[in-house]
Amino acid sequence: MKIINQKYSLMLLLVFFIQIGVFAQKIVNETLQKLKSPDGNYEFTFYQKEKGVTAKQLYYSLAFKGKPVVLESELGVLVENQTFESALGIPNDTCKVWGENLNFTGVLKNTVNQTWKPIYGEKTLITDHYNELTLTFRKGQETPTNLTDGYDKNKSYFMNVVVRAYNQGVAFRYYFPEPTNGLFLHIVGEQTQFTMPEGTLAYYEPWAQGPYDLLPLKNWKGQSERPLTMKLSNKLTVAVTEAQMVDYSRMKLSLNPTKPNAIQATLYGSVDVIPAYATPWRVIMVADKATDLITNNDIILNLNPENQIKNTAFIKPGKVIRVAKLTQADAKKCIDFAVDRGLQYIHLDAGWYGPEMKMSSDATTVSEIKDFNMQELTAYASSKGIGVWVYVNQRALVQQLDSILPLYKKWGIKGIKFGFVQVGNQRWSNWLHEAIKKCAEYEMMVDIHDEYRPTGFSRTYPNLMTQEGIRGNEEMPDANHNTILPFTRFLAGPADYTIAYYNNRIKNTHAHQLALSVVYYSPIQFFYWYDQPAFYQGEPEIEFFDKVHTVWDETKVINGEVGEFITVARKKGNDWFIGAITNNQSRQITIPTDFLAKGKKYSIKTFQDDDTIQTRTKVAVKEQIIKGGEILSFNLKASGGVVIIISEVSKK
Repeated sequence: MKIINQKYSLMLLLVFFIQIGVFAQKIVNETLQKLKSPDGNYEFTFYQKEKGVTAKQLYYSLAFKGKPVVLESELGVLVENQTFESALGIPNDTCKVWGENLNFTGVLKNTVNQTWKPIYGEKTLITDHYNELTLTFRKGQETPTNLTDGYDKNKSYFMNVVVRAYNQGVAFRYYFPEPTNGLFLHIVGEQTQFTMPEGTLAYYEPWAQGPYDLLPLKNWKGQSERPLTMKLSNKLTVAVTEAQMVDYSRMKLSLNPTKPNAIQATLYGSVDVIPAYATPWRVIMVADKATDLITNNDIILNLNPENQIKNTAFIKPGKVIRVAKLTQADAKKCIDFAVDRGLQYIHLDAGWYGPEMKMSSDATTVSEIKDFNMQELTAYASSKGIGVWVYVNQRALVQQLDSILPLYKKWGIKGIKFGFVQVGNQRWSNWLHEAIKKCAEYEMMVDIHDEYRPTGFSRTYPNLMTQEGIRGNEEMPDANHNTILPFTRFLAGPADYTIAYYNNRIKNTHAHQLALSVVYYSPIQFFYWYDQPAFYQGEPEIEFFDKVHTVWDETKVINGEVGEFITVARKKGNDWFIGAITNNQSRQITIPTDFLAKGKKYSIKTFQDDDTIQTRTKVAVKEQIIKGGEILSFNLKASGGVVIIISEVSKK
């Protein structure tokens, strides 16, 4: 009997603590708000919960087609403002967590449905359609209506949570309206969480040019890059990323140390701002088919302001060959090769003005040990219809940008590749985007190399053509990695993978490299990265590089699975270009052509790996006639690929 009574007492005690927990976590009813996407597939739920007597915490959850995607997760910004408060004679905030005493003041709803035309892109028209929810909060005292000394010393803040639900995904951010007391904000982090269902697997990547590992949400060695793509046990594929990160600190994603399956937004460093101010968007994309994430990636552009450049005539996408040997003679050979091979630019890489890692190197002059006459070279290139890009390390950009830009415009330079830029903290994020704006003033295009990852700024300043932030051919990744990239890195925006062709270190086939020019999107696309004009020996498949474009009228992701294979079709004018790659395994793929007019005749030219072909590159070129709607089938070699050009058969 004594044992039974002890068990009964323990049960009562357990129930008591559960009841206390329920009471302590009671939902504040007036804050419970739901937002659905225009098609109804996404449902975002927001609410506050009481934590004890005075504290309250912001939460959200997300479902897709009725399936749970993000379970109850915290929202909030971590602010340490005691120094500013003291300096302005305002009583210090005593909250342990800055957002724990936010008082709900109202809700605003809005719907936007419009379209816009990008200067260039993967399609010619983008739909911007979303439902928006703005939740307003006040922290501290109300603003007095009459200020006796003209200055408000009340401890008061305002913060909004803004949520947008698109058919392509859901995004939210924090907005701080202008206060009446002159307070700044010292942001030291975010509470933002993404609590995922049990069994979630993530494509973890430790840095922007790092490898991927498919891991459970346990025992990560560090933080993961964004976009972070995940496979849920309910068969959904989810990606978490950020948009409009311009004057803030870069977000990466960590495991919450105390909450299982919870991913935490982690900032590189603190942020100092003057309200009114909006933080970057936190973006969640969900798909039944992983390929839908790629189709829907224009959500990142939609979350950025429209184009701010009035005269965009200087912005000209194109294909580039790097001058591997930095001499005047070799640069001219590359210009002539570009003319013959349908390229638009040559690029002078690191070293043309001196050792790039030395602060003393002067990027306004050609190095004394280099055989270059820049103005003569750009004049020769211009006479052939070819533009010139140059590489400049950030060490020179920081010191000389204001003198570099007018000089380079005088020389006739068309674009600058920024090298080894500092990324992560607010200072360098702001510097970088201001530098892009300055380049626009001098009609200069930009390509950013190394760790920078896009968040959609190229919509606002489309002279930012592309960026690295990818484990590309400089790292010689295998085909497994290459078939992960479209579902991860490329969701954020274009990437300069530096496609190569003849180099013997490449870990995939030549047809695979051809296909990357279609599968991977980059308005400025580097070909022949480790090659020279002399390497070309008349290989017939180079016709594909000659004809392929870098920007498109229409894009269709035909099929694919993360880390296995992918097929992409892109249209320019009347022609379709298709690229398909497989991972390290051979496989048969099918390509439905239902994007063509059914029954209409088309000429297709295929370029595919074939070991029986008597060329060193082993790529077969074949032609045939098909009818629109037919299903094409190809057996791909391990690490291989295939590319296709489809043209209408003329009535003649």
